[in-house]
Amino acid sequence: MAWKGVHLTKAARLFLADGQCCVKQDEGEVRIAIEDLAWIIVDTPQTTISGALMSACMEAGVVIVFTDARHTPSGLVLPFHRHHRQGAVARLQAGVKDSLKKKLWQAIVRCKICNQAALLAELGKEDAATLREIARHVEPGDPENVEARAARFYWGRLFADYTRDNPDDRRNKLLNYGYAVVRAGVARALVAAGLIPAFGLAHDGAANAFNLADDLVEPFRPFVDRLAFKTSADGTGKDGELAVEDRRAMAGALLIDAGTGDDRVTLLVAAETAAQSLVRAFEEEKASRLVLPELEPARAPELAP
Repeated sequence: MAWKGVHLTKAARLFLADGQCCVKQDEGEVRIAIEDLAWIIVDTPQTTISGALMSACMEAGVVIVFTDARHTPSGLVLPFHRHHRQGAVARLQAGVKDSLKKKLWQAIVRCKICNQAALLAELGKEDAATLREIARHVEPGDPENVEARAARFYWGRLFADYTRDNPDDRRNKLLNYGYAVVRAGVARALVAAGLIPAFGLAHDGAANAFNLADDLVEPFRPFVDRLAFKTSADGTGKDGELAVEDRRAMAGALLIDAGTGDDRVTLLVAAETAAQSLVRAFEEEKASRLVLPELEPARAPELAP
């Protein structure tokens, strides 16, 4: 099972050697078994990747994320048609009733708000109980947009002197980096489960190839929020670009611990569990079959060298 991530911030040459991902830099060479890799983040323009390695990564289900000139994740490469029931799952997904989609979205939003409340409680912030009460009022499809109301309540208590849409705030840069990494992990899990990421439950942007990933990633966001809070010196805000250490910390978001039922797993595994359970929810037409991550005390993530 894939469980490692690679974050490249210095000039490197990546190629396939003896069935392994070989990363060659000035300091030397590191080889990682392809089957152990889940994601690669290319966070420097001084990187070359061989076609053979790209092909091997797609065959193994490795997602590759690229960043722009400001080191913000800007795109990803995913495999397709990897599931043995690809056509059957796609037909199943295309035929899901609106009523089931609304119930699934209700479960997703409730889980997200409950995870936000759990984070506030963990950090000793006020009003976690109020946020849990807000979660109880989410109806199928969230017609009253309780999610947005909860978000305003949550951000005002998580960070001091904070605006989510301020592009210069370092906290937002940390959040956006981490969200992009986890979104890539969720998209990878959806493809592996035979689902089409473009067909969403609540998100339905005509130009968005990852509507379903944007749906399913919502309960994962509070995990990124916690990592950003700690990385930003306990929520302290200031302007400026992210340092390499900041980006490396957020690149490890998929290795954060989460609860899924009675199990304790990484977010990477939680994404796979969520995607597989979503297929079962479609098959049985029961929103209760969806298994989403629950925020638990964190363990420091580690990235592969």
